[in-house]
Order: sequence, then structure tokens, then C-alpha cells
Amino acid sequence: MNRTQTQTGLIIAGVIVAFVCICGILILTVGGNWLNTLGRGTTPQPGSPVTWAADSADLTVAVAPGMAPLFNQFADQFNRQQLKTSDGQLMQIKPLTLAPNQMVEQSLGAPAFQAIAPDSSLWLGQIEQRWAAAHAESETTALIPIGTRRVGTPVRYAVSPIVIAAWENVARDLGWPEKPVGWRTIQRRATEDPNFKWNHPSTGHASGMLATLAEFYAGAGLTRDLTPEAAKKQDTLDYVRAVEATIRFYGEGEDVIVQKLAEQGQNFLDAFVTQEQTVIAWNQAHPDKPLVALYPAEGTLWADHPFTLLELGGNGETAVTDNQRRTFQAFVEFLTSAEVQKQVLAAGYRPADLSLKLDEAGSPFAGTSAVDWRQPQTTLQIPSPAVVEVVQNVWWYTKKPTNVILVVDTSGSMQGQKIARTREALQAFVAQIQGPRDQVGLLEFSSGTKSSIPLQPLDEQKRATLMAKIDALEAGGETALIDAVIKSYDTLLVNGDPSAINALVVMTDGNENASAGTLNDLQRRFQKADRIPVVIFTIAFGKDADEELLMQIAELGNGQFRRADETDIKELYQIISTYF
Repeated sequence: MNRTQTQTGLIIAGVIVAFVCICGILILTVGGNWLNTLGRGTTPQPGSPVTWAADSADLTVAVAPGMAPLFNQFADQFNRQQLKTSDGQLMQIKPLTLAPNQMVEQSLGAPAFQAIAPDSSLWLGQIEQRWAAAHAESETTALIPIGTRRVGTPVRYAVSPIVIAAWENVARDLGWPEKPVGWRTIQRRATEDPNFKWNHPSTGHASGMLATLAEFYAGAGLTRDLTPEAAKKQDTLDYVRAVEATIRFYGEGEDVIVQKLAEQGQNFLDAFVTQEQTVIAWNQAHPDKPLVALYPAEGTLWADHPFTLLELGGNGETAVTDNQRRTFQAFVEFLTSAEVQKQVLAAGYRPADLSLKLDEAGSPFAGTSAVDWRQPQTTLQIPSPAVVEVVQNVWWYTKKPTNVILVVDTSGSMQGQKIARTREALQAFVAQIQGPRDQVGLLEFSSGTKSSIPLQPLDEQKRATLMAKIDALEAGGETALIDAVIKSYDTLLVNGDPSAINALVVMTDGNENASAGTLNDLQRRFQKADRIPVVIFTIAFGKDADEELLMQIAELGNGQFRRADETDIKELYQIISTYF
């Protein structure tokens, strides 16, 4: 396949995505667990009154975190032109970095932005479908009437295929470049080598959802026309479950993965699903530790980076002004200009301008084997809304199961607002866990370990019991952190499952001062245990927590350390839930 054919296939695929989303017929049933990272900046929540002047030409744009640095650069360049509307208003682009779930949720309320630039048109479909449902539109209506659309016609300014990124030595071990590498290759390697670590984000992230769709295509042996019946066939489900069973963990999007790679290198992951652009950007910054883009042999889909206006103005909300529409159009012309498209290419994305050659001198695709502009050989077709809905719904049945214990500090320093916020955060975490094979337990501690809820699957009754237990948490006593971690760890060794993600989520706001055990005791347990791997997430709640100790505990468990305060503890627990 030559470059023209490849790029033409991309355009067709992108147009299908855009058309499907704008027509409102792409139906996703994504839950609330699609946080990529905490939203940057202060933004009103849906329903908050947001106004701007009737002649305003300022256009606030919500941008996905991964694209934000480049988008901000483009906004600065545009703003420096000092363009004005016909009535003399200065046109200004004001980017706001926002996680995809916040972008969707706030778009349905009274957002502080008038335009959005997510990483995939899938999110536009989410907004449109939910907007139509909220306004009594039939879910079976093929086309959403113009007057009730929430999302305008999108423009693509950058695209990037979904790939499996691997360290160069790992890629060679998998057979690259002599042999094609696909989902079955990864599954076989991870099954044979228990030390092989790979991941894709949860299906709430574009790369995770698109990768999962690709797995269903592979399981069904198709590259187009995937039907609900084919997606639900036992052979297809068995294939996807076999691939997913080898995942080390799920989690967040590209920007967080790259940060962890910079900190931990190959100790963090051997391979991960991402956009092709991530590989280029990483290699530009780390030429001594190159990644390789593996284009799944069974086929892949694309992140299409749409930019679109919201159709605001109904139900008493402030409408998008004529001048803001002019600013939007001027910025569209700027983004699609030859000069900016060259910058898109230099940043590692494939430009929307097909006249730019990917293999010419100076292109990041030229002179390297880490990425291949002629790939992917097989571009998968965006499936029908019914198929996407089936895939999202059966995700909980095909994903790797989880056993997670929430280890919660309820010492005296947690009194007041902290314990109240903790209850909210824990309940938000539990609400995200929907898998019928997932088990959740809870252990609270202060001067010693207190009451607990054993690991259990969350059917309706047990979920209600756990929620009630969380709601009854009270603060008092000292902080026996290590004893609580040891007890929970021992519980996982007895009740965990080597085929599942076994994890502890440990939170404290203070210093260890009441344990009989020591960090060395915990370390010896990890050194002896090899049957059931346990990953530990630790959370320092507030400024008084012993961050050094929490970092050490997370490192023992090959996990992650995070900081939180009263304003973001709930969001942090929701983020962590995406790993399971």
C-alpha cells in the first residue's frame, strides 16, 4: 500500500468517525471512569452560571491533556497576530486543559468554554448521544435534528494511529522488524513470560477504547462490518479475554504513561498501547532509550483529534456569539494552514494536509525505523453504534479481574472535613468498579487495624453494605500504617488470584507511630512471595503525611505514589479506579 492509499484510507476512516458522531448515532455507554488526569485550571461545574459579553470574540477551548502543549503553542501564535472582527473585537484563543470526562460532563451543563478539542470523535458522540437523551430524543433516531445538536461540525487538524509502543530490545524479542507483531503476539509473550509487563488504558480513554475495538475485530477475524452478533460470539469473547488476561494493569492516558516511563524506564512497562505520536515525541526527547511503534498485524484504528464549536444558547444559557464563531473559523483556517500543518508533522502527528509528505527530509517519519509512515497496512472500520455499545458493555466480562483492598486511615487527624472527603472519595471509587468478577475489600486503621470488609464481588447487596460501611467511618486514635498494609497484603496472598490484578490502595494523612511491624517486615514478605504479585498505590492526604515512607511502600509494590488534598481526593480515587 502506498502513501496515498494509506492517507486516503485514513481520511475515509476519519470522515466516517466524524459523520457518525455528528449525526448522533454513535452510542457509547462509558461510565465515569475515564479520567486521564485531573483537569488543569479552575472551571465551573455543570450548571454553574457562565456568561460572556454579547460581542465577545474570546474563544475558550477545552483541550485534551495529551494535545495541550502543542495546542497551547498554536493558540499563542494565533493570538500574537492580533486579528480583529469587523466590529473591532480582538480575536483570542484561550485553551483550557481538561480531562475527557470533565469535557463531556461540562459540555452537557453550562460550560466555561465554547469549543472543544478532544483526542477522538468518540467523545463528541458521547456528548451528542447524552444531550439527545436528556432532551427526550429517541435513542433510535438516526439523525439528530439541527436544532437539538450540542456539537457543531468538527474539523480534524491532526491524526495518529493507535500502536503498541515497546522498548527497542523488547520489540526485537517480539520479532520486529522481520515479523509482524499483533495482539496475539503480545498475549503469547505475556503468557510465557510472567515478568513481561504491558498495558492499555481503560476503555474510558480513546487509546484504550480503540485498542479494545481492535481486539474484538481480531477475535472475530474481521477488518470491517463487525456486528453485535460477531462481537458477542463466544470465540470472540474468549479471544479478547485471553489478551486482556495478560494485562499488568489498565490506567490513564499517554501523558501519564510517559511521565512514569521517564521516572522508571523499563521497570514500569515493557510495552503499552498509545498513539504513534507518543513514540516520536519520546524518541525526540530520549534518543538513547528509543521506543518502537508496533502496528498491530490484525489492524488498528486512529485518534482523529477533532476541533469543534458547541451549540450553546438553549435553556437560558449564554449563547456562542457571532464574534466567537468568527474566531473559531479564523482559528480553523490557522490550524489547517500549510505552516501550522508542518508544525503538526514536526510534533509527530500525521497532518490533515495530505500534500505534506511524511517521508521527506526533515520529517520525524524519515530516517527512522521506530515508526513507519507506510503503516498501518490495515485500517479498521469504525463499527456501528450497536457494536460499540456491545463492546463497552461486555468490557467488564472480558477485562482482567481485580482484587483490591482499600486501606484507609481513620486516625484522629482525619476528623472533620478530611474524613468527610474520604467517605466521598471511597464511595466514588467503589461506584467505578462494575466488573462481575472484580472483588473489593476495605480495612480501616488508626492505633491498630479496625473493622474490615472482606474481599467480595460487588453484587447489589454487597455494594450497598460496603457503601454503608464507608459512610459510617469515624476518625480517632493513632496511625498504625505499616501494620495495616501488612495485614491487607497477607489477606491478598491468601485470597488473591494470580490471574487477577491484586492491589492495595493505601491512604494516610499522618506519620507512622503505632505499628508493631516495620518496613523491613513488609519488604521480606515481598521477597518471599512469588505466587501472587501485588501492586500498591499509596496516597499522601494533606501536607502532614509521611511521603517518604509512602513512596517506599509503593516502590515495594511496584505501584505508584500520589498526593491529594480535600479538593481533589475524590478525583484521585476515581483516577486510580481506572487502573482496575
